[in-house]
Amino acid sequence: MNNLLNAMLHAVVYAFTAGALLVAAYYVLDLITPGHLGRQLRGDPDGDEETMPSQSAGVVAGAWTLSNALVLFTAIWTNGQTDLGTALLWTVAFGALGIVLNIVMFLVVEALTPGRLREIVCTPGPVRPLAVLAAAASLSVAGIVCASIA
Repeated sequence: MNNLLNAMLHAVVYAFTAGALLVAAYYVLDLITPGHLGRQLRGDPDGDEETMPSQSAGVVAGAWTLSNALVLFTAIWTNGQTDLGTALLWTVAFGALGIVLNIVMFLVVEALTPGRLREIVCTPGPVRPLAVLAAAASLSVAGIVCASIA
């Protein structure tokens, strides 16, 4: 019974830690894109074209969140058998690294492609191909970081 309670406590600690890092990752993406990301995602479907939601922002934000969640999952999964302090250190360190590398990759994609990715991502309307590339780059970061953890 003690093992069960201990495992449940660890799960709660991991969930709060990972949740805080995912919220931080969202706000970082919000900082590097123009305007308010939440408004870009929600939009006002009954409003004019300027207030329509951006499907591109949804694709990029979804991939960004999934990318960072995969890194956190891998850090927790591979270190779950160690003591809680060590596992949390790995989770926070690799979670922060995943966020930083996602920023770098986002800026690299923007530098290598024509146009301003940040503005294109937040343009209302259908998904733009550049947003798909940015999403794929974010998921690639997750694969690389997860492989380095494992």
